[in-house]
Amino acid sequence: MTAIPARKGLTYRDAGVNIDAGDEVVERIGPVLKRTQDARVLGRHGGFAGMFRLVRGKGSGKGSRRWRKPVLVGCTDGVGTKVLLAVERRSFAGIGIDCVAMNVNDLIVQGAEPLFFLDYLGLSRLQPDETAQLIESVARGCEIAGCALLGGECAEMPDIYKPGDFDIAGFCVGALEEGRIIDPGRVKRGDVVIGLASSGVHSNGYTLVRRIVRDAGLDLGASYPDCARDRTLADVLLEPTRIYARTVLGLLGDSRLRKSITGMAHITGGGLPGNVCRALPSRVDVVIDPKSWEVPGIFPFLQRHGQIDTEEMFRVFNMGIGYTILCRADAASRMLKRLQRLKEKAWVIGEVVKGSGEARIG
Repeated sequence: MTAIPARKGLTYRDAGVNIDAGDEVVERIGPVLKRTQDARVLGRHGGFAGMFRLVRGKGSGKGSRRWRKPVLVGCTDGVGTKVLLAVERRSFAGIGIDCVAMNVNDLIVQGAEPLFFLDYLGLSRLQPDETAQLIESVARGCEIAGCALLGGECAEMPDIYKPGDFDIAGFCVGALEEGRIIDPGRVKRGDVVIGLASSGVHSNGYTLVRRIVRDAGLDLGASYPDCARDRTLADVLLEPTRIYARTVLGLLGDSRLRKSITGMAHITGGGLPGNVCRALPSRVDVVIDPKSWEVPGIFPFLQRHGQIDTEEMFRVFNMGIGYTILCRADAASRMLKRLQRLKEKAWVIGEVVKGSGEARIG
């Protein structure tokens, strides 16, 4: 009788998932997570869930104050098709910052302090160097925002993602005192809108951006003087989203300024008209003056090469304003001076008038 030759059994790696590479990434990111954490984080890295002690302020010693009537605030978001541009350029140093920003900038609109963040990374194949770079960029975003990277999930799924592809999303939890919730019901006629500069396109509209690049035959590796003289187009488009947490919390920490703030808005998909209106009661409108701030060169560049109507540009992109603060008119000068000290570029870009809850470009 002829013997059947011995065969090596099928492994998970044969099917496309490398457990050893995953273990390597977990080992490498331990110190990265630790950089974002303080004494409020309990337990060890590698557990099944993270734990966070709800204590006000850094640390948990004598100098910390406990919350009196805390309200927890949570949000989740991703980066969208900007990740396809990162994949094409094999550039991952900023995408994690984008992911943190898209969550944290929503969270602070309510007046909340970001406490901790968790990320979810799904990819076709786990490459330890690139994966660690992605998670390190998430950690950098958490450091900028002042919150802990509590943990996350990295899922290798070659049957779902094409080779080289990935997606990233996150979840953020914050807290604030119930009596300090930003209530848009306080917005009234005569209030003004202060706009904080964006760092560029941020993380919205990239399906349109990529279509413009493709149809116009633009070279991502080239520098265009009318866009940015000393940077490639790819570098401009991959600039991470600004994180406004420390600035906004700095304003809210000043009792006089906090009382003058009536609403805030993170300018994401929908642009200024589609987001500022979310901070308004139904009895007023906001009229925005598009000539009141400096529009970064990337936006007229995209508009020209894509032959995009101005109305559509404002409906899709932030146009240079990444965050807005509505406040009493008599506090605007003081607010702008404080923002200047916080290293922010800011302008009064609009006013509140009688209306029906809409924001429009004047």
